[in-house]
Amino acid sequence: MALSMEISISISTKSFVGGERSSRLTSSFNSLNSRQRQRQRQRHRRCVGFPMAAATVERMATIVEVEKTKAVKFTARAVVTVRRKRREDLKETIANQIDAYSDKIVGRSVLLELIGTQIDPKTGGPKTSKRTHLKGWFDKKDLKAEKVVYTADFMVDSTFGEPGAITILNRHQREFYLESIEVQGFPTGTVHFTCDSWVQPNKIQPNKRVFFTNKPYLPSETPLGLRRLREMELMELRGDGKGERKMTDRIYDYDIYNDLGNPDKGTELVRPTIGGAESLPYPRRLRTGRPPTETDESAESRVEYPEPIYIPRDEEFEEKKLEMLADGDVKALLHNLVPLLVSSLSPETNDFKGFHDIDNLFKEGLRLKQALQDYLLEKIPFVTKIQESSEGLLRYDTPHIIRKDKFAWLRDDEFARQSLAGINPVNIERLQAFPPVSKLDPEVYGPPESAIKEEHIIGYLNGMSVQQALENNRLYMLDFHDIYLPFLDKINAQDGRKAYGTRTIFFLTDLGTLKPIAIELSLPPATPNCSRAKRVLTPPTDATNNWLWQLAKAHVCSNDAGVHQLVNHWLRTHACMEPFIVAAHRQLSIMHPIFKLLKPHMRYNLKINSIARQILISGGGVIESGFTPGKYCVEMSSAAYRDLWRFDQEGLPADLIRRGMAVPDQTEPHGLRLLIKDYPYATDGLLLWSAIEKFVQSYVATYYPSSQSILSDTELQSWYAESIQVGHADRKSAPWWPQLTDQSNLVSILTTLIWLASAQHAALNFGQYPLGGYVPNRPPLMRRLVPAESDPEYKNFMADPHRFFLSTLPGLTQMTTFMTVIDTLSTHSKDEEYLGERDDNWTGDEEMVKAFKEFAKEVMEAEKEMQRRNGDKEKRNRCGAGVLPYELMQPSSGPGVTCRGVPNSVTI
Repeated sequence: MALSMEISISISTKSFVGGERSSRLTSSFNSLNSRQRQRQRQRHRRCVGFPMAAATVERMATIVEVEKTKAVKFTARAVVTVRRKRREDLKETIANQIDAYSDKIVGRSVLLELIGTQIDPKTGGPKTSKRTHLKGWFDKKDLKAEKVVYTADFMVDSTFGEPGAITILNRHQREFYLESIEVQGFPTGTVHFTCDSWVQPNKIQPNKRVFFTNKPYLPSETPLGLRRLREMELMELRGDGKGERKMTDRIYDYDIYNDLGNPDKGTELVRPTIGGAESLPYPRRLRTGRPPTETDESAESRVEYPEPIYIPRDEEFEEKKLEMLADGDVKALLHNLVPLLVSSLSPETNDFKGFHDIDNLFKEGLRLKQALQDYLLEKIPFVTKIQESSEGLLRYDTPHIIRKDKFAWLRDDEFARQSLAGINPVNIERLQAFPPVSKLDPEVYGPPESAIKEEHIIGYLNGMSVQQALENNRLYMLDFHDIYLPFLDKINAQDGRKAYGTRTIFFLTDLGTLKPIAIELSLPPATPNCSRAKRVLTPPTDATNNWLWQLAKAHVCSNDAGVHQLVNHWLRTHACMEPFIVAAHRQLSIMHPIFKLLKPHMRYNLKINSIARQILISGGGVIESGFTPGKYCVEMSSAAYRDLWRFDQEGLPADLIRRGMAVPDQTEPHGLRLLIKDYPYATDGLLLWSAIEKFVQSYVATYYPSSQSILSDTELQSWYAESIQVGHADRKSAPWWPQLTDQSNLVSILTTLIWLASAQHAALNFGQYPLGGYVPNRPPLMRRLVPAESDPEYKNFMADPHRFFLSTLPGLTQMTTFMTVIDTLSTHSKDEEYLGERDDNWTGDEEMVKAFKEFAKEVMEAEKEMQRRNGDKEKRNRCGAGVLPYELMQPSSGPGVTCRGVPNSVTI
């Protein structure tokens, strides 16, 4: 063993330490401070296996002598873990049995080859072992286990050095999922390969698959034996940008959103191309290469759900995730099918007669008359059978928002509280000038000033003037005016959809809570330069105005729901992340330390986004059907990307400062001071942001001791440049993109991406059903405007305001469809991986494994602090009679709809 170690050291030394390169490295090393020297030693040790200072002249002479002796052969064993499917259909079972018998009869069906980190002087290529085969496939064919371990033995000699990669050729008929490989028997210890990949049969992918060890290498530090393999692997992942992608491919490329409509099915499903045009810019999506539609060459043909749409094979859901979605499919079928049939048989049943009808969706489910049950049994007998055997399938779970206080949603303080601790707590902003002013073109949309005047609000300012309230940071606003107004004529021309551009002014009370004091409802001018149709409502003093005020709040919530779903949730955490993920796979080797850092935060995003293009944001899809903007949903999202989105303000501190909710203050723990101290989203979010940032700072400092080391990292620079120049091509010329030139900017970029994929997405997603499942609290769609005395329907409003209010909300079919979708979106699956959770083998850098464990401890401490805050009676935005605690940022969660839990990535 000692002999093999000496020879390995000799070859490593000749490859990496000597002559001019050794002098340059020594000079550079001496210029570093002590902490950086230690890290430089560790990085160098990862490359060559020992410290430079250990190689004395005397020892070098001894090594040369040993090198002349005959190499010693020894056996290294690979322990290979393959994950099997938990459930197989008959076809899959037969195919696996055929593979097993083929392995026994023909033999050598899964072939492996070990690749060394050093160059073989005889061949000029990397050192390789002889090809060997996986043993035990036939013997374990009937083993009832999710994970099955096989072995393979390599015969190598002592000059081989350190393993750096392993190749696999699958000569079976079917793919298999390779979880990990451990190679034992080398002097340096067990070598770990975390694979987590599907290996296709060679009839589909004839090239051998390459898997690298867990050791991270910057491009310039890559051992010579692995450099060409590193380049070739990235070339394969990029593809050539041509042809239609097959489901077995592992190719990452970009395209525009030209697949949301389906013109072949009629003009009502024609949708414009989003992205690639100045008027409708958008981030790029993953390319599938499908052929164009028959009626429009510029539109890509669609694949309708549940038929799979292409994503790289390794981006597919794991089995536990698929099981969760399959269970959801049964619930969705029943929750949607029965109301649809009821409303089609009796149209008047689509409107709710009273709030008790909505309550019964949670208490009793959908109660059908016997005649209707018989009809359904005759037409679709399985529905009644399922209902009889599993009664709860037709009953919705009670949303959290009405569990503690059934009428909380009616209160003004709860309406205001949800702007700080609700589903969409990222739109509230401090009012810094009065009256608010629009940024829209006054030639088109009329005078920019708001219709809210001082006389509207002066009575609600606790004796302050408006100017005093502004100076004391007591006025806040939800402003949906500019994003909705350009679309209102088109929105309101659709059947059953009515909207305003709303502004809501809040006053910050002495108790630290907000109260709404004015709501502005705006419509576009009938002709240019004329005054807008605008209306201001203030807190009511009588019964009539109370109902008008409730209707105005409902329209604000509908505006808020649309912006939440289309902009803050979909655009900012799903769509804008996709180009960074595609670029990471194309430009960063799996060996790159930054890829290893980002890998858990990219999980499932591409799959989720592909499904979204099929059923959520597609023409006629769930978002168009359930939200007020209708067929203009994605166009509105595009306008927000054009006018509002800035990557440099996507991080939490920058966003809070941009909205005026905080000011920079280095004396505060997070470098800023919140102007509303009890702002649950912000206070909890800053705990997680700071923990992420601290870990990223440590990580970046380990691999990048200087700005030059960042500038010279070709893969890192290519990743960031491609993310912007190609992935965000429509905004590539914006001046606000951070420059990837130093540690500070790299830390900021990486922290922002991890934040968006984990905590930000969790805060915007997992409260959807708990807080929005009771639709009157937060209607995603409004069907009527607020009536004025001159309107024909004002009499109906006055005669029965309760019934009129219900008629403005979504009908039975729309409501139950929406509830089913957000129920699924709010559900954690059993395979969820939460912030602070990682397998210890995610990297071969032990220092970073320890650093991550420290990060995990900080996340746990943050969760304890959040729990403490929820019990603090002084924090009235998260504690009180009927007040829901704010748990959306609490990192841990069990499966299901829990209204808490921060997964590492966008997993739903």
